[in-house]
Amino acid sequence: MATNPNPKKSPSSKLWGGRFAQSTAASVEAFSASIDYDSRLYRYDIAGSKAHATMLAANGLLSKEELQAIVDGLSEIEKEIDSGDFKFSQELEDIHMNIEKALADRIGPAGAKLHSARSRNDQVALDLKLYLRDQCDLLVELLDDVRRGFATLARTYLGAVMPGYTHMQRAQPVLVSHHLLAYFEMFSRDRDRLLDCRKRINICPLGGAAMAGTGLPIEREQVADLLGFDGVTSNSMDTAGDRDFAIEFVSCCAQIQLHLSRLCEELVLWAGGEFDFVMIEDTFCTGSSIMPQKKNPDIAELVRGKSGRVVGSLMTLLTIMKGLPLTYNRDLQEDKEPVFDAVDTVSASLSIIGELLENLKFNTEKMREATTSGFMTATDLADYLVLKDVPFREAHGIVGRIVGHCIDKGCELVDLTVQELKKFSAVIEKDVYEVISVDGSVQSRISTGGTSMQRVEEALGSAEKQVGIA
Repeated sequence: MATNPNPKKSPSSKLWGGRFAQSTAASVEAFSASIDYDSRLYRYDIAGSKAHATMLAANGLLSKEELQAIVDGLSEIEKEIDSGDFKFSQELEDIHMNIEKALADRIGPAGAKLHSARSRNDQVALDLKLYLRDQCDLLVELLDDVRRGFATLARTYLGAVMPGYTHMQRAQPVLVSHHLLAYFEMFSRDRDRLLDCRKRINICPLGGAAMAGTGLPIEREQVADLLGFDGVTSNSMDTAGDRDFAIEFVSCCAQIQLHLSRLCEELVLWAGGEFDFVMIEDTFCTGSSIMPQKKNPDIAELVRGKSGRVVGSLMTLLTIMKGLPLTYNRDLQEDKEPVFDAVDTVSASLSIIGELLENLKFNTEKMREATTSGFMTATDLADYLVLKDVPFREAHGIVGRIVGHCIDKGCELVDLTVQELKKFSAVIEKDVYEVISVDGSVQSRISTGGTSMQRVEEALGSAEKQVGIA
């Protein structure tokens, strides 16, 4: 018969320790504990436990008295955690075991019945889904604030023009409002992605138990209804090992942060003397420790830099999941820190950018001045020739030669006389100047989604309606 090789050591005191004859090594407890970060899930863990207990009682697995004791005990624990008086134990590993042990200590055997028909595997999935559901709602609100900021700026600067860029070179003149509304569209897609992600998050995993379901008489749909879920998961094995919802959520966060980073890249460039397109309020800038004249756009730089954190969180989750067999593996404990960091980073970034937009001013004179060089209406001249029945590829070549002539002469398109232009194409007449002016170029872009005043006003009206601006 096998004997205990260390008979002097105390048996495990863990809630799961019945099978173990020895206590867990202190180094193992320190390495494997997650209570330092998953304690932030306590509200969701308690809400899930109350719903689970209610369902157990409805199905004869708890008495009314036991249910009341559990609900009251959990409420007391929640108040203690809220006030900072609750003592978390690393020995108890995670938020689930900390709360369950505290409950059992308070109310006795009824507390030990709470874990019937569930596992920490489906319990942690429940907590994380409840948490992420709330975070989806919070981020949607923050995105709406940012979108509102872009719509407000677009209305303020409606009619102002600026250079549009491709390859970071001046390309065609556009309305400043058109450029701002491009970001409105980006963050609108981010909002839609979060709402779509929320639908997949909002499926209740509790009752999947460890990985095979439970033989106890439970009603999973009742728990789902109590917690506001749209339904229950369909396969207990998938339930135990699934983190698709977390990956999808952090992917949404990464996309938001990338859009913020693109915005901040432009703000950093535009705030510099080489562009001088925007003025960021002093309250959102910092100075240099050595150069007294400096005014640095640090907030924009920091938000741009923090994109690496969120993309890193996504890569962490993908790497954790890529080699895991079904069903639950302890690797999944590593899912929470990247999720929490992504939430904290994106929510903070959206909040500060929302404030920054309220304190952003455009140098419209400088922007318009920048549209008068660089042959930015060359495409308009090509389109003019197309309307004169010149094939586009031929028109493209003609305009290219005209631009080359201007470069040699050191002038812009509008500086050429009709006679000079006719040397390149006989169809060019005096009406060409209406086409190759900056304002004429902008107003000609009447296609849906274009930069003409008509189209931009339509887009702005739609944007204002979406974010509740009268």
